Amino acid sequence: MLSIALAGKPNAGKSTFYRAATMADVEVGNYPFTTIDPNRGVSHARTTCPCVDRDERCGMENCHDGKRYVPIELLDVAGLVPGAHEGRGLGNQFLDELTNADAILHVVDASGGTDEEGEPVEVGEHDPVEDVDFIEEEMDRWLASIVDRNWESIERQSRSPEFDIDDSLTEMLTGVGATELDVARVLRRVEYPADPQQWDDEDRRRLASEIRAETKPIIVVANKADVAPSENIEQLREAADVVIPATADGELALRRAVEAGVIDYDPGDDGFDIVGDVSDSQAQGLERIRDVMAEYGGTGIQQALDTVVYDVLDQITVYPVENETKWTDGQGRMLPDAHLLRDGSTPLDLAYAVHSDIGEGYLHAVDAREQRRIGEDHELEEGDVVKIVSTAS
Repeated sequence: MLSIALAGKPNAGKSTFYRAATMADVEVGNYPFTTIDPNRGVSHARTTCPCVDRDERCGMENCHDGKRYVPIELLDVAGLVPGAHEGRGLGNQFLDELTNADAILHVVDASGGTDEEGEPVEVGEHDPVEDVDFIEEEMDRWLASIVDRNWESIERQSRSPEFDIDDSLTEMLTGVGATELDVARVLRRVEYPADPQQWDDEDRRRLASEIRAETKPIIVVANKADVAPSENIEQLREAADVVIPATADGELALRRAVEAGVIDYDPGDDGFDIVGDVSDSQAQGLERIRDVMAEYGGTGIQQALDTVVYDVLDQITVYPVENETKWTDGQGRMLPDAHLLRDGSTPLDLAYAVHSDIGEGYLHAVDAREQRRIGEDHELEEGDVVKIVSTAS
């Protein structure tokens, strides 16, 4: 399952984001290190279900009238403070937990109500732009320290006639969450000495930074947009490549209102309808959330998840079925499963994603939309419905 990590300073709203996105019961507090042990839960990326192209909806639990919610893992760990890469706060624990994350949502207090150490201050007292590069710099320094600690070993290995620097770097970097393909991509675009003894600190820092960028893409979630000055949001957008304004408090309030039967709302909608009785104060609170949603196209929580999954990580959603005519599995359920695959994936990749036995016994695949056989090297697209024919079926 794809894993997305929430990062940021204490009190930026990571745990509220996590709670809103997973509806898990976690501690939320207005003090540093509310989260000590990491929280792992299931959230969802939202896409359009292929059932909208048929006469009836699929009726699956994760499909709300054609709005398909695909499971992903969401990780919330302790907040970072400056010097985390040296172990300040719970830095080492936090950075270690990020090793297996596919991408990072950097939650920033856009209101300026949290200082550089994660302590609450008056709204507007701190410049949130100063926080934008914080996670990136801490991770780069943490990875650079790992490279430095292992460099003596690589220098010793270089004395062997069979030594290959690419192989040694790959072995080291796969230990911090990079794949062999990740390392190969980085080494192709970075110039470096063939002799490890000729490397300097700058060479090692550059390698660490490139590996982090390749394996841990980061987008900024400008949280607390409901109380943030508008100029803060604009300045954040100028300071980072991808910025999603959000109100985690607002999303959590909406999801609780749905549970209470008060509103009609699906995560990712740009509005909601009040369908139950609410008090005057509740109505005012909901209208404030509605105003923020009107300005930014939603609460930003689902948008942040969708952006990192589909735009940053280049994922597509593909639906394996057993009956290519009815789009059902062996139990007659329409479109029961949805798999996230890297853009450019093939039917064989899908087969292995379903089960390793299905992949090993792969024979051919059928495009259920077009009712035609497709080749093993055919590139799948978002929303494809595919029947895999395998000896293990």
